[in-house]
Amino acid sequence: MGDTKTRTPARRAKTRAAQPEPETLVAYYRQMLLIRRFEERAARAYTEAKIGGYCHLNLGEEATVTGLMAALEPRDYLFTNYREHGYALARGIDARRVMAELYGRSTGVSKGWGGSMHMFDLESRLLGGYGIVGGQLPLATGAALAVSYKGGDEVVMCQMGDGTTNIGAFHESLNMAALWDLPVVFVVVNNGLGMGTTVENSSAEPELYRRAAAYRMEGARVDGTDVVAVREAARAAVERARAEKKPFLLETTSPRLRGHSVVDPARYRTAEEKDALKAADPLAHFGLALEEAGVLDAEAREKLDAEVKAEVDDAAAFADDSPHPDVSTLFDYTYATPVRGESRRLPADPVF
Repeated sequence: MGDTKTRTPARRAKTRAAQPEPETLVAYYRQMLLIRRFEERAARAYTEAKIGGYCHLNLGEEATVTGLMAALEPRDYLFTNYREHGYALARGIDARRVMAELYGRSTGVSKGWGGSMHMFDLESRLLGGYGIVGGQLPLATGAALAVSYKGGDEVVMCQMGDGTTNIGAFHESLNMAALWDLPVVFVVVNNGLGMGTTVENSSAEPELYRRAAAYRMEGARVDGTDVVAVREAARAAVERARAEKKPFLLETTSPRLRGHSVVDPARYRTAEEKDALKAADPLAHFGLALEEAGVLDAEAREKLDAEVKAEVDDAAAFADDSPHPDVSTLFDYTYATPVRGESRRLPADPVF
């Protein structure tokens, strides 16, 4: 289905791995379909002013998201950037709670106070989406240090976009992880564009996985449109981090189908580039491959699509019917434990 391009454990795992069972492939297809329909509904809700603030979608990245999450165990930790709706869904968080968070409702993943970019769910060990570019890297590295210090066998996965590889926190985090032998897998989702600037125009080394070599860290690049290839590459990296307590840098090439955010018309793309993206749609290609392999015929695909649309419609209705958080709860989660002298003054309140 695809291949990694380096002499790494990820490639060796790919070559010896057996093809997943048909039911597993169908489950991956359904997961990708759920992410696609959910994100399409989120884009629609944004235009209806039901979602406020920034909103970044995983459209086109469904295979990468599904493959990465399939490689993690329930006990492992996940840190993401602000493009995290699909990761929350693939990590097992109910679509209702994810959509409610986008709507800013109290039934959401972060009780309506986080919104699109800041989901957090301790039960699924999703330890946050982060709006600051690279803000998650030092925290993920710290979490891996805590695992190491406690002698645990959990692995931390830290997802980021390609633009993050040019900031200081990227290099600092990789350096510390390599120095201290931390069980963390850094994943760069390379969609070719840091907002509107191409990777080639912003990175002196556009093959981003090669940056691992500066820290004597293993790295690999994988076709992010191939869900099985992503799963195998990520699984090899996770298993190595768990067994050997070594960090890993995995790059997935996974072009996004739309602009950087829902308000970006992506005018920096030519008509030819847009046509090429549509032609390379990973969801359509995977569905066709399953049909040609006799795993999932056209009728079964239509049935799955109907089921997923109903699930997304239900999530949107649930979000619509859910209450907004009460203003009195604004400061409830500022700190994990009570802090003496903490200010809870609202903008209209008197200073003294």
